[in-house]
Amino acid sequence: MAFAVPTLNAMAFLVTLLSVSIPLSSSTLQQDFMQCLVENSDISFPVTASFYSRDQNATLFKEELESTAQNLRYLTPSNAKPVFIFEPMYETHVQAAVVCAKKLEFHMRLRSGGHDYEGLSFVAENETPFVIVDLSRLRQIDVDVDSNSAWAHAGATVGEVYYRIQEKSQTHGFPAGLCSSLGIGGHLVGGAYGSMMRKFGLGADNVLDARIIDANGKILDRAAMGEDVFWAIRGGGGGSFGVILAWKIKLVSIPATVTVFTVTKTLEQDGTKVLYKWQQVADKLDEDLFIRVIIQTASKTTKPGNRTISTSYQGQFLGDSNRLMQVMQKSFPELGLTKKDCTETSWIKSVMYIAGFPKSAAPEALLDGKSLFKSYFKAKSDFVEEPIPVEGLEGLWKKLLQEDSPLTIWNPYGGMMSRIPESEIPFPHRKGTLFKIQWLSSWSDGKASEERHMDWMREMYSYMEKYVSKNPRRAYVNYRDLDLGVNEEESDAREWGSKYFKGNFERLIKIKGEFDPENFFRHEQSIPTRIG
Repeated sequence: MAFAVPTLNAMAFLVTLLSVSIPLSSSTLQQDFMQCLVENSDISFPVTASFYSRDQNATLFKEELESTAQNLRYLTPSNAKPVFIFEPMYETHVQAAVVCAKKLEFHMRLRSGGHDYEGLSFVAENETPFVIVDLSRLRQIDVDVDSNSAWAHAGATVGEVYYRIQEKSQTHGFPAGLCSSLGIGGHLVGGAYGSMMRKFGLGADNVLDARIIDANGKILDRAAMGEDVFWAIRGGGGGSFGVILAWKIKLVSIPATVTVFTVTKTLEQDGTKVLYKWQQVADKLDEDLFIRVIIQTASKTTKPGNRTISTSYQGQFLGDSNRLMQVMQKSFPELGLTKKDCTETSWIKSVMYIAGFPKSAAPEALLDGKSLFKSYFKAKSDFVEEPIPVEGLEGLWKKLLQEDSPLTIWNPYGGMMSRIPESEIPFPHRKGTLFKIQWLSSWSDGKASEERHMDWMREMYSYMEKYVSKNPRRAYVNYRDLDLGVNEEESDAREWGSKYFKGNFERLIKIKGEFDPENFFRHEQSIPTRIG
């Protein structure tokens, strides 16, 4: 693991810093922060290439702020903006940033991939002044096939991690996310589900070690942080315990041939009947098979307003199409999968297929790191423990047809996910879960129609209450939903914490209180140091 870097005298860094012309209009806060970095960092770096502020260059600041953000709802002029964005080039710079933010009483937001659904990695509505520490330049990945492991820095994307693994081996992989532009730092800290989770569990279930920076600016590995903190950071959500610098992940063995397919059924093609059957079998299928359902509205004809519901069954099978067909004919013949629907490919190309890349795209496209989705949207999540009856599905179709661009994705559980105890890591959604639902409504005209779409989402969510998990109604922490509750003086964090973590929330609070008692790392839904 090549994390060592040359050390330069802090005075040399000061000379570098003072040689840069800082405009007189630049924020005093930024100058104070820079000076503090000089005193607390071991390695010099080009200041102008590491800081972005409105005072220095408003255009570059805006571009950098928006560069990785998915949810445009949090990039409107009325949203709070950071004093500046700092992009560390070495680990020592991150250490110094923590020390300086604490000393100068800046609130810090941490960003690795920028995919936070509620913008918590780049917006702080009630904390001023705040700065963004963007880890995107810390993206080194070291793969060691002999030990079946890899170290990946927090700024690397999931796609980059996958690419670097397949560079070394065609029969190794990692069971993480379906979206290739996710930052690996924030992804694994929330659990990280993907298309191989029924075979191998979550990404967070396959973490061997980590490097984090605590509230005192110290770098800690697994041994130094202790097993409690190591437990907490694997599924306890981002921004609560420290800055994730890097993860050591366990590679898994995969076959040389992987098969993918998509079969679409509309309501007119017995879509409701097939989906009802899917609910009964999806968690019980062969563990090598993952079939998710992408549900959205579609046009019946070219006439406006003539819409129906489309259900697309997207599958990944760790094996060839002959064995897949045997599994499907035995367990789920209702889908009507044929050999023509199947494409045999490599694992890396199957990842790209599920992520939505064109068939012609080369694996190198994963290195681009750009999100394929940017929109104004609101999302929620649910977990389902019993099949939703036909009448429930038919009521849902009516709700979906009321909205302009609704999307819901149903991901199957079972297999390894049912065998791992719910207290193994903070992510508790295990045995008894049939599938997880992601709800999403997106629009393109910003504030103009936001209220209408938000109202629809909340009404739909209310309608589904009787069909999903109860006491608590569970949610996935990486699909942040501030409707569930936020940290406020008079609030009880258990209102939202139990939904994400069930009984693991109490242990998370205890660990947080011991590890970060001053609550330096915090946001609207960070783990509190105590309840009440």
